[in-house]
Amino acid sequence: MVLSVIIPVYNEESTIALVLRKLLALSFPFSVEIIVVDDGSTDRTKELIDGVNQDNVFKVHSSLINLGKGAAVRFGLEYASGDYVIIQDADLELNPEDIIKLVQPIAGGGVDVVYGSRFKSRTTRIASVPWYTILANKILSFYTNLLYGSKLTDMATSYKLARTDLIRSINLRCIGFEFDPEITAKLLRLGHRIVEVPISYEPRTTEEGKKITWWDGFRFMYYLTKFRFQKADSFVKKARKSGAAFPAST
Repeated sequence: MVLSVIIPVYNEESTIALVLRKLLALSFPFSVEIIVVDDGSTDRTKELIDGVNQDNVFKVHSSLINLGKGAAVRFGLEYASGDYVIIQDADLELNPEDIIKLVQPIAGGGVDVVYGSRFKSRTTRIASVPWYTILANKILSFYTNLLYGSKLTDMATSYKLARTDLIRSINLRCIGFEFDPEITAKLLRLGHRIVEVPISYEPRTTEEGKKITWWDGFRFMYYLTKFRFQKADSFVKKARKSGAAFPAST
């Protein structure tokens, strides 16, 4: 099995090099390819990525402008050659060692999608998680379960692992943080079961660089509602036309 790890990154000069070194230092019991998508960073992020990648051990895509997490993930999918794909944020809130845990459910077969739940784990130090983060997560997960009949505990987690061909077959449109409710909603509407695995979580503050805001929570609910009432057959990607799917990049 080959796992493609997509890392969308925007202005993460304080953590990106450490994330990459952690991934490269891990001994995975399967093959891994790393795909870094620099989403138009204006700090030293690109310089640090290149510094770690002097031997070209991972793939790098650099966007000319900042488009958003969803766009960065979709760029990464264009480069993925693995059987499965997972998203790794560049802020070190999640531990790359937990990737091995997420792969375990698919090893037995019958599982195509695995989420890493930050709030299903006994190792998560809840005392260190802001109350509004816990509340927002509970509301979003409850609303997702209400609309889609699921039993998720962490819809907004970054750790989302799925078969690459499955993700590519879904018609993804969102370019920002709303990618998370979009992919979740469309997977559930298309009848795919999402298995959750407990993971560790070390939250950071806005002052430390956290980019998602309370306003994104309302946007998440909007998109969850929108996709619940759209026709599910519109979520399946039609035959691909020739030509670039995104603006030109370097």
